[in-house]
Order: sequence, then C-alpha cells, then structure tokens
Amino acid sequence: MAIRPGWLLPSGQTRQTTRLTALGAGIPVDPLVTRSGILPGSAEGKYRVGGLSLTGSGPMTATVHAGRALVQGRPEQGAYPVVLDGDTVLTFGDGDPLNPRIDLVVLRVYDDDFDGLTRHEAVLEVLAGRPEAAPAAPAVPPASLPLFTVRVKAGTSAGSGGIAWTGGDLTDLRTTVTNVGGILPVYNNAGVPGSYPGQYQDNDVAHHLQRWSGTGWVAYPKEIGGVAPQGALTVGGYTGQYREHNGVLQRWNGTAWTAYQPPVETESLTAGAVALTGWSVVSYDARRTRGGLCTTQVTVTRTGAQIDANSAGNINDEPLCTLPSGWRPSMSVDAVASDGYADGSAWLSTSGQVTLRTWASNGALVAGRNIRVSATYILP
Repeated sequence: MAIRPGWLLPSGQTRQTTRLTALGAGIPVDPLVTRSGILPGSAEGKYRVGGLSLTGSGPMTATVHAGRALVQGRPEQGAYPVVLDGDTVLTFGDGDPLNPRIDLVVLRVYDDDFDGLTRHEAVLEVLAGRPEAAPAAPAVPPASLPLFTVRVKAGTSAGSGGIAWTGGDLTDLRTTVTNVGGILPVYNNAGVPGSYPGQYQDNDVAHHLQRWSGTGWVAYPKEIGGVAPQGALTVGGYTGQYREHNGVLQRWNGTAWTAYQPPVETESLTAGAVALTGWSVVSYDARRTRGGLCTTQVTVTRTGAQIDANSAGNINDEPLCTLPSGWRPSMSVDAVASDGYADGSAWLSTSGQVTLRTWASNGALVAGRNIRVSATYILP
C-alpha cells in the first residue's frame, strides 16, 4: 500500500505515480481554486462513489479502501492529485469515561514549501475530537479533505464492543469532483454552489439533472421549458411551466396549477359574400378556428319590393346571398335573422346560399331595412 501524492515530492516522482495521479479532474471554485473531492465510480458501476470508503474491521479499527481524490490547498498552492492504491487500517482511541466525542478522518497533504511542517507527503489521519456532552467534530486542517466522522461513545473500547460501525456511529462526508464541463454526480454536495453558469450536476436525491444558472441550481427540464413528469413538482418554478399530472397537462399560472387549454388559432374574413337578386350586402364577418368551427354574420339590405309575411309568418323562400367558398357549412344548418323590428329563420346550404324561410307574423321585409343573419357551424 502507498499513498501517492502527485507533484508534491521535491524529487523522485515516478512514472507510475504520474500515471496513477493523472486524474483529469478539477471543477474550479474560482479562477485559482479547484474543488476538493473524490473521483466518482465503483466496480461494475454499482455505486456513485466507491473510492476512499471506510468499513469497520475491528472494534476500534476501520479500513479505508483504495481511491483517488483532489485536495486543494491555499489558492497559491493549487490542487494535489492523491491516490490511495491499497487498503489502509486506521485505529481509534478508546472513549472517554464520561462523555462522547466525534473523531474526524481526513486525507491530508503536507507540503513544507507552504506549511513549514518539514514534510512532503499525503496521509490519512484520525483527528480525535474533544469529549463533551454535546461533542463536535474537530476543525478540518488546511489542505485536507474530510472523509468521515466517527462518534466514539463514552466508555467505548474493544472490551465494551467497540464502535457501532453499522449502527449510526459512522457518517460519510465524502464529496465528488469531476472535470470542467463534466456532469458532477452529487454525493453529499447537492447544495454546494456551482462554479459557472452552464455547469451541470446529476442530483441523485431529486432524481433530475440540474444546471447552475449563476444564482442557483435549476432542474434541467425547467431550464429548457420541458414538461415535468408526474410527481416531480408541487409548486411551479416560473409562470408558464408545465407538468404532467394524472394524465392531464397542467400549466403554472404563477400561483396555482391549471389544466392546460391550448390557444385557439382563428382566421377572420370580412369580404366575399355575394348578394342575390333584390338584395345588397352591407357587411360580412366570419371567423373560423383551425379545428373547423365557423361563426358567420352577414347583413343585407332589401333593394327590391317589400315582401309581406302572412299571419302564420310564412313567406316564399327568399335567397339573400352566397357565402364564399371555404366558409360554407359541412351540412345545411338553420340560422337566426332579424332587422330590429321582427325576426325569422334562414337556411344555410352546403353550397353557401343563405335563404330566408320564415318571418314574424304579419311582418314585412321593408326596402332599405337591414337584416342580420347569424349562425355557427362546422366547416367541411
């Protein structure tokens, strides 16, 4: 076993060490500082982070397993690539008789050129905490990557059963790092700010890809205007966001989710109606949707002789005008007609002809008086 630090020793870096520590990783924190962390990955790709894991190997001992990491020192130091190429056993001191403590396991880089501690090496260290009723972990030393905390209860020793390695005494502090432009697999670092707008991370807890906007992590579907899947959102992130909810597409209006109603595309026409004998067209207005629903209103004026209706409201069928092609009903429909004094019914044929068929009892179609005919129908 050897801990191999890259570009740390004053002389003698071997080709093997150079190969092992060529990590190709480094997310900037600022123009000079790189984020410290563990390179992700595990055997057969089963786990997000396998490197530098810790498992109990005895009542008061634990094994740190092989892995690779970056450890950032002060800005002027740069980042140190470090490799643990084999398992390493760590020993923890017995517990205090009265109070618990929290020990901190770190991967630490010593560089005499910067710290003056007369060492050039990377080591695994157990920093014993202070026994207290409410203990806290020791502060992380400079140029160190925190890996785990270990709670050592009062009276803990090999004779008392030792540390509960799988019973809650071990806390994983490892975080991940990847290369610039790479997607960071989140591990204990979901809330760490991004380094640049456009950086991505895969949030395994939230189960979605996130993009750093410059001020916060934004779920990738929200950033591109995609539809959030079932159960992903309870509150919208912006007005106009969409989600799928129980088979219904919903839109966030700023305060609540509402069922999405697609905008109705319409087309209008104000010319093209042709008057028939005894009539003139005053105005024509029609509007149709892309789905084929049409509303028409045509106003005509009587230019011929007056037509009188009998007491039953009967008149001979009176053709008024013809609607333009493309704006005619798919089947013959009835329409309402009125001149402001009386009203009646008209008939719209599939050929577009508008024919007045009935009028008010004892009413009259007076010359010079406008008659408005209105109808809504389905286009072919």
